[in-house]
Amino acid sequence: MHTSRLKFTLRRYWANERINYCIRVLIALVGVALPCWYFQASTEVTPLVLGIIAAALAETDDSLQGRLKGLAMTLICFMVAAFSIELLFDFPWLFAVGLFCSTFGFIMLGAIGARYASIAFASLLLAVYTMLGAANSPNLWYQPTLLLAGASWYGLLSISWQLLWPNHPVQQSLAAVFSEFSDYLECKSRLFDPVGNLNPQPLRLAAASQNARVVTALNNAKATLLSRARRAQPNQRGDRFLQIYFLAQDIHERASSSHYRYQDLAAAFQRSDVLFRFQRLLTHQAQACRDISYALAMGKPYHHSADSVKALDELQESLLYLKNQHNVEWRSFLTQLEYLFQNLATVERQLSNVSNPDVAQTGSDTELADTEARSMQDRWARLKSQLKPDSMLFRHAIRMAVALTVGYGCIQALELERGYWILLTTLFVCQPNYGATRQKLVQRVVGTLAGLLIGMPLLYLFPGQEGQLVLMVLAGVLFFAFRTVRYDLATGFITLLVLFCFNQLGEGYAVILPRLGDTLLGCLLAVLAVSFILPDWQAKRLHKVMAAAIATNRDYLGQIIGQYRIGKKDSLSYRIARREAHNTDAQLSTAISNMLAEPGRYRMATEECFRFLTLNHAMLSYISALGAHRTQLNDEQTHYLVAQAHRQIHGHLDCLAEQLNGNHCVQAPQSDLELEQRLAQWRDEDNTSVTMVLQQLHLIQRMLPELHSLANKLAARTRKDAQPPAHSDQPGQA
Repeated sequence: MHTSRLKFTLRRYWANERINYCIRVLIALVGVALPCWYFQASTEVTPLVLGIIAAALAETDDSLQGRLKGLAMTLICFMVAAFSIELLFDFPWLFAVGLFCSTFGFIMLGAIGARYASIAFASLLLAVYTMLGAANSPNLWYQPTLLLAGASWYGLLSISWQLLWPNHPVQQSLAAVFSEFSDYLECKSRLFDPVGNLNPQPLRLAAASQNARVVTALNNAKATLLSRARRAQPNQRGDRFLQIYFLAQDIHERASSSHYRYQDLAAAFQRSDVLFRFQRLLTHQAQACRDISYALAMGKPYHHSADSVKALDELQESLLYLKNQHNVEWRSFLTQLEYLFQNLATVERQLSNVSNPDVAQTGSDTELADTEARSMQDRWARLKSQLKPDSMLFRHAIRMAVALTVGYGCIQALELERGYWILLTTLFVCQPNYGATRQKLVQRVVGTLAGLLIGMPLLYLFPGQEGQLVLMVLAGVLFFAFRTVRYDLATGFITLLVLFCFNQLGEGYAVILPRLGDTLLGCLLAVLAVSFILPDWQAKRLHKVMAAAIATNRDYLGQIIGQYRIGKKDSLSYRIARREAHNTDAQLSTAISNMLAEPGRYRMATEECFRFLTLNHAMLSYISALGAHRTQLNDEQTHYLVAQAHRQIHGHLDCLAEQLNGNHCVQAPQSDLELEQRLAQWRDEDNTSVTMVLQQLHLIQRMLPELHSLANKLAARTRKDAQPPAHSDQPGQA
């Protein structure tokens, strides 16, 4: 009994992605610490450990072949970075020029893809690590060789891991999708509170924020699956995971659907239990998603709970009871609840079939949209497309290159012996936008201070090499454990690791005060760079993100309307349009959050931005409902009416995108009162598919006037705020 329980506990911890990652780092660090201790190689341990850290930060998920290519590219970049530092270290002017050019070049590599961005950052980090020990390096080859040896050791360990557990990253990425789904369904369930004065905007905003996390998880899962496919077609072994991914996409479309205005439903049924039952069903389905996430992570089959099925049956009985009341006032509302019930019943069926995804397969098109640059021509085209001043990546590259070069100038001017911590801090803290930089700055200072305060007594309590090597390994593992979730703790642990590393060289106490001063100076440089060197204030580009969100909603709607004539088909073009609509909605939510972290004088029309986000997410939800219920309509009169309504909505969305982009819209389509009356009349008729389509189009039409009003205000405010005022630093002033 105890043995089986222990095995289960170990397997559960093994399934945790962060723990799995930390075990790999632990093996790598122990693999260099033990030989160095045995052979008394105290000076070699530091560059070996730093090489491992840089290689672990450069690591991205990929297939075996991709990992081999990635490791080769990483080692080449590391070699260039390390040897260039060693060669130019004694020539300050050449060093400064080389530092500027290499920083700009490495960051621009991120234009090619996420893998290149990780390798570029790790290469810059390794360059700074080389600077830290360059003064004590006995020859040109000593330090680069050890750094590359540490990186190679971790790379080989990572490849061995891939050989032993090839599907573990896929399982983890899909598990993350369903984990985020569970939180999203919880957010959606709060919209079904049956209160008469329901204000849906805060709940919509919370749902939009969580939807952004779902979209990120889906994109990560797709990248993981795509890295294991050839020419966007999965191999036979990955078919099951691919079908689960497509199932997750369909569940997302249904979960993000809205079939009516929640405040109207709450007012109509505030004396009934039916909305409570919808809420209860969504809560059970959220729990089912958590169970699926756990089963996927553990590699176990999923068994659907009877509680969720019971909640669905009780909801159906509640709806039947309300229909039997024959209340005329409820007629149209009950129709909306019927659509919602059908949608959630389909979600229930899909959740129950996760262990048998072929049963719930929605289409035969299993091609994934491959957005990676595969050829040298594609890579160069991507790089060239970012070499322009309005590119965020280009601006960040210039900003970082200037900040690091100025940091190096400070080291030379002040004759700082260990001043390269300034560059290290700037590299970590300086982010592409002000909000992220400010957050990293606070976490970096707090973490560094905590690490130094804890490190001093630890150096005194553990003066021997053995104890310090153990603490160094533990600090390195904990750095990677908290790096993505608690950067302040991660900074504290990496500070401890560095203290122990330099204590192996007899400089433990000597680096404590310089480390704190250099951290503060590096943070100052990062803030000044992001504030004054080609700053990317979100308010100045927010209108473009809004325009993109409207345009992708328009394209998604167009794909759906076409399928009401030809029938449902989850084609690649349809899935691309759906994913782009959700991506831009997530980007809008993130951009507004980033804007709120910026100084008050750089914010723009906060209330209007939140209202626009609410309406855009609501529109996407209405469009998603149309996508969830796709079916072929055969009546020509219905097709004519749908085409009329869609043509008018399409024209409005075109005009909105033009308004937000700063272009003068020729003229918004005139409202067709007769068309609106016909939509409303059809909406009251008891004809399932036709009623639902026209109802959703009518809901979209109703929000267009407010969207036009907001677009006019935001476009005018963008022009007015093109140059920020010289005073008024109060938050929310806009």
